[in-house]
Amino acid sequence: MDFNFTDEQTMVRDSLTRLVREKYDSDSRRAVIASESGWRPEIWSQLAELGLFGMPFAEEDGGFGGGAIDSMIVMEEFGKGLVVEPYVPTVVCAGGFLKHAGTAAQKAEHIGGIVDGSRIFAFAYAEARARYDYANLESTAKKVGSGYVLNGHKTVVIGAPWATHLIVTVRTSGSKRDRDGISVFVVDKASDGVVTRDYPTIDGRRASEVFLENVSVPADALVGEEGNGLALIELVTDEAIAALCAEACGAMKVAQAMTVEYSRQRKQFGVPIGSFQALQHRMVDMFTEYEQSVSMTYLATLKLGEGENERKRAVSAAKVRIGQAAHHIGQEAIQIHGGMGMTDELAIGHYFKRLTIFDSEFGNVDHHMKRHIALSGG
Repeated sequence: MDFNFTDEQTMVRDSLTRLVREKYDSDSRRAVIASESGWRPEIWSQLAELGLFGMPFAEEDGGFGGGAIDSMIVMEEFGKGLVVEPYVPTVVCAGGFLKHAGTAAQKAEHIGGIVDGSRIFAFAYAEARARYDYANLESTAKKVGSGYVLNGHKTVVIGAPWATHLIVTVRTSGSKRDRDGISVFVVDKASDGVVTRDYPTIDGRRASEVFLENVSVPADALVGEEGNGLALIELVTDEAIAALCAEACGAMKVAQAMTVEYSRQRKQFGVPIGSFQALQHRMVDMFTEYEQSVSMTYLATLKLGEGENERKRAVSAAKVRIGQAAHHIGQEAIQIHGGMGMTDELAIGHYFKRLTIFDSEFGNVDHHMKRHIALSGG
């Protein structure tokens, strides 16, 4: 199997590496996440100018004909700098729904805006009692006249404070937890009845509680078939998981390198702590966890185009392995740095927080372990 990147992909990686290094040093990022807005629209515009948002889309849809590998490259570099801009909600999630199930009119309306950075999406799928079950929905959409009326409450909608539009999952028929009767809608965040409560997350991003109160949307806001949205949601969230795994790999690489460098500088008993064999073994274990995570991310990304069962098994295996690795590397990095590792001034604490939160996104280790076992006939 060829794991070499194309010349174009290498050029994009190099350009993104420079941008992250220059614009996302720890002091700059700390100032941004502490600001009122929590992000930098000018960085979003620069990312659009680099062509990053158009890479995963087909040329006929206004993109550059790439795919999941391109998103993996982007997200790994984002992970190294702990970039907070909403690439996954906008490009991977909203872009995925439009790419896989959008009508020609929907693609024409939205993808161009995604590519040029003018249209920002948030994915409103999680609910308070759902516990990673995409079918466990209390939010509803009722047919009224030629359109629909949406009601419900979505929790921890990442990137929603900056979004112009929402991708919302709702129940259009059936009972709670039924796999049938689930639909997906595009909702303009400025619509009457959309109420948000914005807040910062522990890992430096921004999220919202989104309340839908008799929100009217036209019939053409429906993405895919009414009532048959669950398989589409699972496909798009698997793609999002693969992208987040790549981000975690980037963050783990930096966290491990920071820990090694710190061990060379920090002295105890007159010698660098990195000379202690016990700590050397722990840092080697961190490196091994990182390398295994990279391999699992590559596998999951390559399997996204396979059959449903094969895709789900690979993605769940990656989420389990990388969730465990992120926990291990984050914990070890803080242990070796000592108490100062958790201070806001030291960058390693921010990597620890991001790696810790990674486990809870789109299903934690336990959830994906159970899914993998079920898919394997266990």
